[in-house]
Amino acid sequence: MAEPDIVIGIDSSTQSTKAIAWSRDGEPLCEVRADIPMNQPSPGLVEQDVEDWWKAACSTVRSVTDQIDPARVAGVAISNQRETVAFLDQEGRQSRSAIVWLDERALDEIPLLVNELGAEHLHSITGKPVDITPIIYRLSWLKRHHPKHLEQTSKIVDVHAFLSGRLTGRIVSSWTSADPFGIFDIEKKQWFMPFLDHLNLSIDQFPELQRPGTLIGTVQHDAAIATGLSLGTPLYAGGGDGQCAGLGVNAVRPGVLYLNMGTAIIAGVWSASPAISMNWRTMTSPSGEGYFLESIQRAGAYYINWFIDTFSEGRKDAAIFDKLETQAAQIEIGSEGVLVCPYLTGCMNPHWDANARANFIGLGPMHHLGHLYRASLEALTLEIARSITAMNKSGLQIQRIIAVGGGANSPLWTKMIADATGLQITKSKSLEASALGAGISAAVGAGWFNNFNDAAISMSSEGDTIKPDASVASIWSDLSERQTAAYIPS
Repeated sequence: MAEPDIVIGIDSSTQSTKAIAWSRDGEPLCEVRADIPMNQPSPGLVEQDVEDWWKAACSTVRSVTDQIDPARVAGVAISNQRETVAFLDQEGRQSRSAIVWLDERALDEIPLLVNELGAEHLHSITGKPVDITPIIYRLSWLKRHHPKHLEQTSKIVDVHAFLSGRLTGRIVSSWTSADPFGIFDIEKKQWFMPFLDHLNLSIDQFPELQRPGTLIGTVQHDAAIATGLSLGTPLYAGGGDGQCAGLGVNAVRPGVLYLNMGTAIIAGVWSASPAISMNWRTMTSPSGEGYFLESIQRAGAYYINWFIDTFSEGRKDAAIFDKLETQAAQIEIGSEGVLVCPYLTGCMNPHWDANARANFIGLGPMHHLGHLYRASLEALTLEIARSITAMNKSGLQIQRIIAVGGGANSPLWTKMIADATGLQITKSKSLEASALGAGISAAVGAGWFNNFNDAAISMSSEGDTIKPDASVASIWSDLSERQTAAYIPS
């Protein structure tokens, strides 16, 4: 019988699910991806069907187990899209569509809930400044507008808890998956009952909570048939995709900032204490020890994809990114006067303005699509640079950046970030860091390593390095001051 020498990380993210089989040294043995559709029934509403989450998980894991001996799998863990919430009936079927983190229906709910609970109270307990992203605002919106939906819901779950329920029969969320709800006490690591009481919700409606890396249960009969996993394969608690990405690049340590250049741009650094600030949101660590301080741009690659689909012939042209990169690389820093505000779907740090929107300033007849593209990258870059400056002023002393996500494939963009921040950027050898972080969680749970630190050192690896050009630091600094003026408060 084959020895269990493989772990599988399932990354159920916003637009797709990836299942990757990892070796003990962090090498990807096989990788499969499946798209997850999003529904937009009206402007500002973004929903998904939980069955699409399950279908994508099953199809990707099944394709992996078709390529390896399932008996070799020592364990599985899940990395999940955060702040997306599903509503299940007593049979585990959705009672209404899941609401995706990009959804904006609760915009008008924010001042109402803040008036009832207090902005400082919400922030201090959950680590989250007032913002549309945490799930608590959508739950409050449902309480006011569709109370029967909540009353008739048996379980209110994140993606991690939903998939764990389908795989093992136990609806369990890890600390780092529950944390983004905005009703989780980040210091006590438990649901915060006063907020649940305010929403007229019972703790029984929420998932059981477990520390990352602990055993949730084992794969049951129907799930084994659907996924190809062996009956009884252990499932260990993973976590939110942002924190898992930090784990996957070995950034659960001082001085290292992980930069996830995905659908959203996440710049996170580990902290021993739950430092509370308007310059970031405070998240629990994927190791269960300490915290991650995250600055977030809601529209990262999402903004870039929107830009290309809106202003060019779209991504159906496979060469469009290379064309725009070539054009933009020939333009000097500052895009010849074009400035961009990148807040396509609102702003998190530092303004926490859910109604903020994107704009272009300074267009003239000499400008073309390459200028707009470069100015967009510059705007996203400077948001990252300013957040790092704020973190350093708080004593975090960031020394280097490790980049992951699709945006890390852009030589132009990564060089911009290195020059604007003055920090060396190293690309993670695996750009699928969230799936690797899930794999590391499974490896710790399976007992391959004594702790998360040992596992991350052994399973993560680094690729190319981009060094900053100190001669252009002042140019980027001057541009940053001008670019902030592109933001128009709502």
